[in-house]
Amino acid sequence: QVQLVESGGGSVQAGGSLRLSCAASGYTYSRACMGWFREAPGKGREGVAHISAGGSTYYADSVKGRFTISQDSAKNTLYLQMNSLKPEDTAMYYCAARPGYSGCWMSLILGGYRGQGTQVTVSS
Repeated sequence: QVQLVESGGGSVQAGGSLRLSCAASGYTYSRACMGWFREAPGKGREGVAHISAGGSTYYADSVKGRFTISQDSAKNTLYLQMNSLKPEDTAMYYCAARPGYSGCWMSLILGGYRGQGTQVTVSS
């Protein structure tokens, strides 16, 4: 079955950086829409970024220019490099996957398989 395991979260000060990783298994990684979403208390679920099997990327306006999504298909691993972090980035971050799609869009990510999440806390 599909398994997604996130790592790399933590606590940083505003302006700092973190890199999240997501190790995927149980499906053909090279044919999947992959992405990240986050949940914060009182804010609901927010799509952050996604990447298609072909490498096309999309970012939410709130993170554009600061976050970079990438993947290493040889390692079945998805990454999210987060720079210039702000307190409003504080949330639980989840890796998500929708196998079998060559294209990618946020509704696939928000409704896909997900990992257990990794907490990111940014202090001012």
